[in-house]
Amino acid sequence: MKPGNVYLLRHGQTYWAVSGQHTGRTDVPLTEIGEQQAKEAGARVRAAHPGAFSRILCSPLKRASETARLAGFDATPCDDLMEWDYGRAEGRTRGQIGEALGHAWNLWLDGPQVVPASLGEERVETLPDGEKVKVHLTDGETLDEAFARATRVVEGIRDDVYAGEDVLLVAHSHILRLVAMAWVGLPPAEGRKFELGTARYVVLGDHKGQPVIEHWGA
Repeated sequence: MKPGNVYLLRHGQTYWAVSGQHTGRTDVPLTEIGEQQAKEAGARVRAAHPGAFSRILCSPLKRASETARLAGFDATPCDDLMEWDYGRAEGRTRGQIGEALGHAWNLWLDGPQVVPASLGEERVETLPDGEKVKVHLTDGETLDEAFARATRVVEGIRDDVYAGEDVLLVAHSHILRLVAMAWVGLPPAEGRKFELGTARYVVLGDHKGQPVIEHWGA
């Protein structure tokens, strides 16, 4: 039997995606542009995949669940698809963290645990449209912890795919890149080399018994 495919769809634009602020578990909404992106992404996915998906899972965070809804898909929430928990990096830009550390910082290589405690104060931020969001703060996840969640997602859908079924996952940039790495068997840190823009999708599949990435960023 020919294996199916896994479609990975990133949520639409948020204000923090525009500003470059790390958006892990803080429940920021889509912008108006993000809402339109979600609708357009749904049309692109259906054009590429006119049939039905056997399973549709999404992160329960609203930027992902709203993307799924606006794209026209009835998705089941899956906690393992929530974005990487950035800990004290939450709501901060890479530049701000590097300035506080005194040297360049890379999430994939350094992790959130090295972010100075001075950046981790409890706070509420006001978005450009006036909405207030409480910044989610914890100690954060290591790369291996986030990758373990991504691996569970892959293990949970692999049988469906190899039974010829197609699966759609709607979530976030970093966790979806980790899902892709888990699918093809690459080390998780290699995910830093793959960019996935807002409302863009990836197609995973199998070629002659080898899990592969068939399309990236459509």
